[in-house]
Parts: sequence; structure tokens; C-alpha cells
Amino acid sequence: MYSGKLIFSQVMEHLPLKEFHRCVDRYQGHYKVQSFSCLDQFLCMAFAQLTYRESLRDIEACLRAQQSKQYHMGIRSDVSRSTLAYANETRDWKIYADFAQVLIHIARELYAGDDFGLELTETVYALDSTTIDLCLSVFPWAHFRKTKAAVKLHTLLDLRGNIPTFIRISDGKMHDVNVLDEMIPEAGTFYVMDRGYLDFERLYLLGQRLAFFVTRSKSNMGFRRLYSHPVEKSTGIKCDQTIALTGFYSAKDYPDKMRRIHYFDQVTEKNLTFLTNNFLLPSLTIAQLYKCRWQVELFFKWIKQHLRIKKFYGTSENAVKTQVWIAISVYVLVAILKKRLKLEESLYTILQILSVTIFEKMPVLQALESSRDKITENNLVNQLNLFD
Repeated sequence: MYSGKLIFSQVMEHLPLKEFHRCVDRYQGHYKVQSFSCLDQFLCMAFAQLTYRESLRDIEACLRAQQSKQYHMGIRSDVSRSTLAYANETRDWKIYADFAQVLIHIARELYAGDDFGLELTETVYALDSTTIDLCLSVFPWAHFRKTKAAVKLHTLLDLRGNIPTFIRISDGKMHDVNVLDEMIPEAGTFYVMDRGYLDFERLYLLGQRLAFFVTRSKSNMGFRRLYSHPVEKSTGIKCDQTIALTGFYSAKDYPDKMRRIHYFDQVTEKNLTFLTNNFLLPSLTIAQLYKCRWQVELFFKWIKQHLRIKKFYGTSENAVKTQVWIAISVYVLVAILKKRLKLEESLYTILQILSVTIFEKMPVLQALESSRDKITENNLVNQLNLFD
């Protein structure tokens, strides 16, 4: 009989606690704290994410029902909803934002050799944002519209492993393109964006820092063709041109040459026009790069469905950002667990299994493998029934 650690503790063993305490010290997270530490707060919020708790009362009830196991989970203090609410309200959210970046750095190293569908050695990022609607009377700081509140998650996703490398949480009024001012471009990397980020001055600065962009053109863009390159029209590429902008302001903001690629998608039967500052990759690869941008949309859909970021445990800006950053940390932590244990299951499956075995004392690999065997047996039984 296995009498070792709880599955929750085995998952949390992958946390770099030395780095966590450095983040706490950086923002004086334990100033005037007597009992409920920042680690206790993080573990309680991580427990809430892994087990799909809906409220502070829900977290308190579940942990108190397993009070004898709290010490083995790493939680050294009694958990009450008022204490947890106060911690979320007052302790700087930057502690958990910095710690999430530590986990992201670890995850990116683990997934550096992964394939994302294209044979490219360069790093490829997908940039986009998603909006989480809120109640204006409850979240008055999150301005969006006259009668609505919202927060936006501006995310830069590394397509190798779908790891978010940059996240900016803003109110709903912040325009997507403004996030380009806060990013530090990496030389030699590709940034894939939709038309919401089409700002020629910012794109020109991106190119000046030796980074590449791939985005879509707007229908009213003024330009003149300088060269036309040969294309294979059977691939869907209709034209591959080198252009110069002709608009007064656009030509002033982007005085350099640009590449324009017209592509017909046979699946959706849509005509798409791409703009890029890369003149070396084949035109079809540029079109495929933009198609990979859909991964960031899937990432937003996934975290909204499987993490607690649509309903918040607190109403202040600090509490909301704390919850979002801890949710991102849990997502990245599960991705690290998947890679280190060489698991074949999807992140969704791993989260589902963890949610119902969190208090079990068994090796986490055994929990996942036994679940895999049961799924296989069920599939075999179903197939036999179909052919009776």
C-alpha cells in the first residue's frame, strides 16, 4: 500500500520554491504577516483552480472537510474565506505575476524542441487578446463601455508548447495595438497578428529591431506594386508582391518595402491578404504561419473553459489579477508536469484526473495510467457492442 505524498503535493513539488520566496521578498509580501503566508495563499488558490472551486466559501468548506490533510498539502495555516479574501485584496499581484514568468521560462526550455506544424527553427509567437465581461457595479475600476465592465488578457503565445510568454491584464477600454508598445521584440522571431494590430509605425519599429511580423491587410490600404514574384497557383497563392505604401501617413510611418501575399483558402473559400517584412520564406509558408495564429484562440477558449478566470473570488483589481496570474501558473505547472513525466494525455485529461484524485495517496503516474487503462477498456467494450 502506497503511504507517500498526496497527489496535490506531488504536483506542487515541481514548483521552484526558492524562486517563489524571492518573488515574495521582492515585493515584501510577508510585511506584517503573522500566520497565513503567501505560499499558503498560492496553494489555496492553486487548489481552487485544480478542483474547480466556485467561491471562497467553496474553498473554505472543501479544505476544512480535509483539515487533517492540509499540512501534507503544504498549507501551514488554518484556511478561512475572510483570511483568503484579505490576502487576495492586499498582497501585491506582482508576486504571482513574477512567479508565473519563472514557470514560463522553465516550460519554454522543456518545449523548445517541440514541433508546431511547420519546419521552422525560428521562434513563432501568436499575439491576440480576449475579453472577460464583468458587472460594472461590482467592478467599477474595469471600465469598458457606458454600462459594462470588462478585463482584457493580452497574450503572446509561444507556439512551441502553447506557452504564454507575455500577458498584460488591462481594463476593457485598452486597444489591442497599444500592447505592442509594452513588448520587447526578440530578433529573428516571428510575430503573427490579426488586423487589430495593423499599425504601420509600430510594425516598422518591430522590423527595425530585426523581428518579423505576419498580419492581414485591410481592404482600404493604399499601395503600389514594385515587383511580382512567381507563384504556384495550385497551392492557393494568387500573387506574391513587393509593395510600397502610398498613403500620406502610412508611407511616413512605414517608409520601407513590404511583402504582400494574396491567398485563397479552399476550405473556407475566403480570399486572404497577408503583409510581412520577411522576404525569404516561401509565400505558402507565410500563409501557413498565419493559420497557426488560431492556436492562441484555442488557448483562450481552453483557459476560459477549464480554469477559474470568468468568475472571480474578489472584486478589487488586485484580487482579479492575483487570481488570473495564479490560474496561468497552474496551467504552466501542468504543462511542466506533462513534459517532465512524459505524459501522453492532453492537459484537459490531466486536469480532470487531478481534480478527482487530489487528496489520494498514490503516485501521480499511477493515477494517470490507471485512468488510461480504463478509457482503453471502455473503448474496447463499446466497439464489441457495436458489432454484436
